[in-house]
Amino acid sequence: MSPIKHYIYIIIMLFSISLSSQTTIDNDPELLQNSIDYRISQSQTELENFNYYKAQKNLDEALDLAEKADNKKSIGIIYATKGKLQLLIEEEDRAIKSLTKAIEVQRLINDNVNIGKSYKIFGDVFIAKKDFNQALDSYTAAKSKFEEEGLNADLADVLLCEGKTYLKLKDYKKARDVIEQALALAKKGGLLKTQSDALISHGVAYSQLGNNEKALISTIEGVNIAKRKNYVSILNEGYLVLSDIYDATENFKPSRDYLKAHLQLSDSLSNLKHANASRDNETEYILEKKTEEITELKIKAKEDEDDKSLSTLISILSVALITILSLLTLSLYKNNNIRLKTNNMLHKKNAELIIAKEKAELASKTKANFLSTVTHELRTPLYAVTGLSNMLLEENPRPEQVQHLKSLKFSGDYLLTFINDILQINKIEANKVDIEPEPFNLKKKINNIVLALNNSANDNNVKIHFEYDKDLPENFLADQLKISQILINLIGNSIKFTKNGDIWIRVYKIEANDKIYTLRFEVEDNGIGISQEKQDNMFESFSQGSIQINRKYGGTGLGLSIVKGLIDILKGKIYVKSEIDKGTTFYFEIPLEYTSVQEAKENKVTYFSGNTDELNLENVKILVVEDNKINQMITKKILTKMNLKCDIIDNGEDAVDMIKANKYDIILMDIHMPGISGIEATKIVRSFDKDQIIFALTAVTIEDKMHEFEEAGFTDIIPKPFKQEEFEKKLYNALASKRDKSATS
Repeated sequence: MSPIKHYIYIIIMLFSISLSSQTTIDNDPELLQNSIDYRISQSQTELENFNYYKAQKNLDEALDLAEKADNKKSIGIIYATKGKLQLLIEEEDRAIKSLTKAIEVQRLINDNVNIGKSYKIFGDVFIAKKDFNQALDSYTAAKSKFEEEGLNADLADVLLCEGKTYLKLKDYKKARDVIEQALALAKKGGLLKTQSDALISHGVAYSQLGNNEKALISTIEGVNIAKRKNYVSILNEGYLVLSDIYDATENFKPSRDYLKAHLQLSDSLSNLKHANASRDNETEYILEKKTEEITELKIKAKEDEDDKSLSTLISILSVALITILSLLTLSLYKNNNIRLKTNNMLHKKNAELIIAKEKAELASKTKANFLSTVTHELRTPLYAVTGLSNMLLEENPRPEQVQHLKSLKFSGDYLLTFINDILQINKIEANKVDIEPEPFNLKKKINNIVLALNNSANDNNVKIHFEYDKDLPENFLADQLKISQILINLIGNSIKFTKNGDIWIRVYKIEANDKIYTLRFEVEDNGIGISQEKQDNMFESFSQGSIQINRKYGGTGLGLSIVKGLIDILKGKIYVKSEIDKGTTFYFEIPLEYTSVQEAKENKVTYFSGNTDELNLENVKILVVEDNKINQMITKKILTKMNLKCDIIDNGEDAVDMIKANKYDIILMDIHMPGISGIEATKIVRSFDKDQIIFALTAVTIEDKMHEFEEAGFTDIIPKPFKQEEFEKKLYNALASKRDKSATS
């Protein structure tokens, strides 16, 4: 084989291997991801070494690969790192644009960790622009994300940045407190760099607050860490802070020495930064390219030197072309400047909107937690109101007191209904309502609802008519409890606003697609009707119309808000037609899935229905675990009326000791108590007694805590405030069950 052919063969082989390698990398997601991660890592290393141009080059290559792979997480990280780079080279407006892009991508994939990091860099950008309040908003958004994800290292870093911002705002007390939080997290996590920086910033805060002794101790400790670990930038800042503190204490020699050390280190850092600055490198790179082009042009000019006419013509054309290009470039430059300013303004506003959205979400979460806490706390005193009013009514009150006690009981019951409605609206707005589909008979379900509401209808002399489409199947797979609640609210409303009239309930099919039926439910009455003005906002909570109607006709005024929320959850729509004095029709459409599976038999809770005389109550002992004195008194009085003896204890730890030392038939366990909770106490009891009957006596919303009650091992749950009859039946039922087990064993 000749040498030329041999070389050609080698070149073809190398080219094939290169193509094969490239194809392998492009087709292998793991190799591609490794390549992206390597370039991102290299760019961050180059940033730390002030090699900005090399960092930019790595980021551009990584972005090209990430976009080809449609790797949203990597794209977000790359744009955030670009923002950091642009901040370092003092291009804050470009940094805002990059960071906004990063957050847009990260929000799409719920990348909370990196969203927090992007917000942190956003704060640094606003610091550079001296917009300190905007910086604080960005740091707050970052803190929220880091706290959610449990990222203590990032949280310490952003707290330190927040503290430094308060230093710039001259709020030195706030700065000291925030930096203390950062320092505590840094020490706990062994974060020496953050610890060193925080100690020096702490020194600044103490110095400004007039405590130079503490300032000196803190700063020296920070400088020593920076010196030991070679944190050059932090050490440089520490030297300047020490110089200022010694100057403030009129100790001028060490002040001059530290100032001199600071200036020397600053010069060294400036030289290093200047030597590696991206603009210088970029300019040098462009100049090299242009020099090569000029050299080529010179060679060509020499070759064409003989043809002067052609050269002259080329020169004229070149000048003309350069003139045209210059004018075009100038026009493009002006247009680009205008576009850039507009884009920067839009990106800044977009960033502000994102932060405002985060604030709104935080406020919504705070409101939900507040409502949940308040409604729970209201249930506890309601236990006293309803319990005492029931007792007093049963204790032969004077005739003139009966009406007052009945009013008190009615108010307690009304308030409990109101609290339950608020809790449900709160859950709907917080998207905490889950759909629980199960097979059920729709026609039978509506018949049962009509039967349950017939007494209320008869009180108003109202007749209810139910029409079910004969061609419509009866068995569906859906959340029957939510459908029941919607119909009960709408039919109950019609009964409330109709006197001596009729109500029609109709169900029929709108369309069917395979097993999915879109059904229309109508509830029509010939009652008082609703004005057009009130129809416009009648589904809103606490609207003025609902408040006025509530005062006249009763109810909480929240039923229609709950109906609207539940129908939205079921992916349906609701409408209303009404005329004053002629009547109202509510109709809603929801999709339901047809099923051939029959409805499961309902397992009703069975209460004791026998004769209490059959129960031997003399030796029955009950332990009441309750910290509220009024509730203790009410529960004890109810048990005494039932001929049952009880011991009372006011905390979980003592309750566990009492159960170990004594034999109790039933434990009535409150949930929220000082020390350990009722749930924790029950778990401890279950570790040594699996059969003990334990009732959770709680004001907590049961649906929210049901899984916790089940895991703890409660026998049953009695929600406060409870109906006395139900309370008595549950206790007698438990005692009867225990008696039967003893008889068979």
